[in-house]
Amino acid sequence: MLATDKKPLSEKRTKIFTMTENTIHLNLKRKWFDMILSGDKTEEYRDIKPFYDKRFEPLFPTIIRNEVYYPIIDTITFSNGYAKDRPQFVVKIKEIEKNTGKTFWGAELGKRYYVFHLGEIIKAGRQGFHFNVTKEMPLEMIVESLKL
Repeated sequence: MLATDKKPLSEKRTKIFTMTENTIHLNLKRKWFDMILSGDKTEEYRDIKPFYDKRFEPLFPTIIRNEVYYPIIDTITFSNGYAKDRPQFVVKIKEIEKNTGKTFWGAELGKRYYVFHLGEIIKAGRQGFHFNVTKEMPLEMIVESLKL
């Protein structure tokens, strides 16, 4: 998001460019996985370093010939572990920025990160099968039935 543009990514899709997928895949330690899944943690942090620069810089709006283009990436698929049946959920991205994080969510004081502001969880399940979160099948039911 541009600093002067405070609309959520989903509302600012007038011009887009495509990438290979429409979600980012990130792995989390169980503590952070559970906190995001429960709604207690609403930001995720990744270090600003070449590995993540290559992955995350394309997620920011790009200006080409004085026109702003927005990527279609607007979700993160979080996993816990690497097993074939690992628990996962898909969450909407509200905003991405480079900023400092909150120490109670694992950030180092004063250190700058890629900060992902997280929105609603739209799918949950295990590697290979996800259930859409709906009124009829709320997140709590999915978490309980699959023992996420």
